[in-house]
Amino acid sequence: MSEPLFPDGDLGLAVFLNAGDPAGRLADLAHMLDAHGTDVLELAVPFPNSPTDGPVIRRSATRALDAGTTLDTVLAELADLTPKLTRLKVVLLADWSHSLRHRDPAATARAVTRAGAAALLVHALPPRVRPAWQQALHDEGLPQVTTCYPASTPEVLTAAAHGAAGAYVYLVAHYGRSGTTPAHGHRALADTVTALRTAAPTTPVAVGFGVKTPADLTAVADSGAHAAIVGSAAVARIEHAHTEGLDPVEELRAFLTDLRPTRPPQPDAPGGRTTAHSTTSTTSTGTTTLTPASTTTREEQPAC
Repeated sequence: MSEPLFPDGDLGLAVFLNAGDPAGRLADLAHMLDAHGTDVLELAVPFPNSPTDGPVIRRSATRALDAGTTLDTVLAELADLTPKLTRLKVVLLADWSHSLRHRDPAATARAVTRAGAAALLVHALPPRVRPAWQQALHDEGLPQVTTCYPASTPEVLTAAAHGAAGAYVYLVAHYGRSGTTPAHGHRALADTVTALRTAAPTTPVAVGFGVKTPADLTAVADSGAHAAIVGSAAVARIEHAHTEGLDPVEELRAFLTDLRPTRPPQPDAPGGRTTAHSTTSTTSTGTTTLTPASTTTREEQPAC
């Protein structure tokens, strides 16, 4: 069995970035995330005109595409990078129409696995080709990240939870574009998180869209989710570095330190996976931190 993407303990953290933005800095960014204690780098092969992304991620994708980033260049970089990482796992996100439409599913699954990716998320995979891709990933032993929404039917939630075995379910906080916050906040996702965890208790649930502050992390933890996904806010710091002539690695590091301090590797928590229902505090240096207010085992949590 492969190592879990989000280890037992506090709320996990995944960071979304577009490969190729900025060009030539993927390894530097990944090593910083690794040292900082980030669990997952959700690395997108850039594609144009995403209907689900806001302007920040769209501009990032455009910069990466202009730099010549493709699935093949990303896989080549990953093959060199992933053996050198100690904690960070890379989940590859690829758009079916832009990157995968003309590729053989079995050959692609092998190439992604050999590059060291821990899982694959196929964006906008049409239902008619879904069985072939799912079979290819299964045969290769490559876990897939599935997606769902709070408004998804119980059947869709169950399918997403079971389909993401070995990876995680990406619970998109609301319909709309990335970077926007759900109207009722991330705590309001508790019922959906419970439904997913009931359907597949061992499959992690990661919440994304609008996660950008320590308070958002607290709200995601309070929903019962295993992890938070930070996307537009992280990409915006990369863009700020690009605009201002700053080092993108240091800009992203500063953002993540404000979001949550560096986490050293932690041993597995006794008694099963736990969730940190967290509060924010301020250190003597003015850095906002996330500290556990209470901890309950997920297996013992009451239904929401």
